[in-house]
Amino acid sequence: MVRIISALILAVTAACASAAEPLELVDNPPDRHIVVKGDTLWDISGKFLKKPWRWPEIWRMNRDQIKNPHLIYPGDVIVLDMSDGTPRLRRGKSVGPGKLQPQVYSEALQQVIPSIPPNIIEPFISKPLVIEPGAHDGAAVIVATAEDRMLVGNGDEAFVSGIPDASIEKWHVFRPGKPLKDPETGAVIAHEAFFLGHARLVKPGEPATIRIVQAKQEIARGDRLLPSPPPEIISYVPHRPEQDVAAKVVSIYGGVDEGGANSVVALNRGRTAGLEIGHVLALFRNRVSVAVDEDGRRSFTPIPEERYALAFVFRVFDGIAYALVVEASKSVIVGDSARNP
Repeated sequence: MVRIISALILAVTAACASAAEPLELVDNPPDRHIVVKGDTLWDISGKFLKKPWRWPEIWRMNRDQIKNPHLIYPGDVIVLDMSDGTPRLRRGKSVGPGKLQPQVYSEALQQVIPSIPPNIIEPFISKPLVIEPGAHDGAAVIVATAEDRMLVGNGDEAFVSGIPDASIEKWHVFRPGKPLKDPETGAVIAHEAFFLGHARLVKPGEPATIRIVQAKQEIARGDRLLPSPPPEIISYVPHRPEQDVAAKVVSIYGGVDEGGANSVVALNRGRTAGLEIGHVLALFRNRVSVAVDEDGRRSFTPIPEERYALAFVFRVFDGIAYALVVEASKSVIVGDSARNP
């Protein structure tokens, strides 16, 4: 039998918040679900829960079980168990392979099923995203190019100052981008790192010689380099923050003015404010009602803010964090609030 859904690496935090906020089932939930190719934990839980990000709770898994992960296979039956009055998902008796379409067993899938889409977040895992104040002061910098070219690209050589470790062969090339300002204070909290491409160390020294392996954009003198670690796709565990979080959307990745579901947003809070990988935050927007009288004068009346999206934190720096918008009923804009769900 081929595994199509792998380890469920789960955690329930803050004494499993369900004690204070019971799990809510969707209207008329099914009593079971047969696992098929392409299922995810979020999708499966969404068939039962109004808040599918709380799937660690309905599975009742904890940190002690990470070493013995629960595996789900094609054909497994997921049963909604209400025997003790609290919803729980468990495995029932699997249906035989004869009841499944043959192609379900024709491919061997080795990938662990994550909580959020890996094809969206993988480019953001290891590449430099932001330059915090003083964080990259020691970054290597291109000081010259072969034949004194203005710009270099695939296969070209360049000369770099500040590569002390000859054992590091692979490097990211980036350029400091636009400043990211705190919507509340106006202070610059970081600069975006504009990713330019990949380079390989050819000859150590001062300056060292590098070769551009892959150029996403043209590269020039003054551009910087950081070591290129292999991407690490973490088994993300969604959970609510244990403390109150009050953040704002600083930017929407890609330089766009609006985003939506599957957009990556930067928040003006990070590790020092208690944010961590896996935190789920709700996005809110302040709203104002505008009325125009007979004389054309406008009056503004604040109305209750609107909660319209969920964001999943997947990378955290000291003063800034990146989150994937996983659900949204309207466009995300800079300045919207991000708080506990």
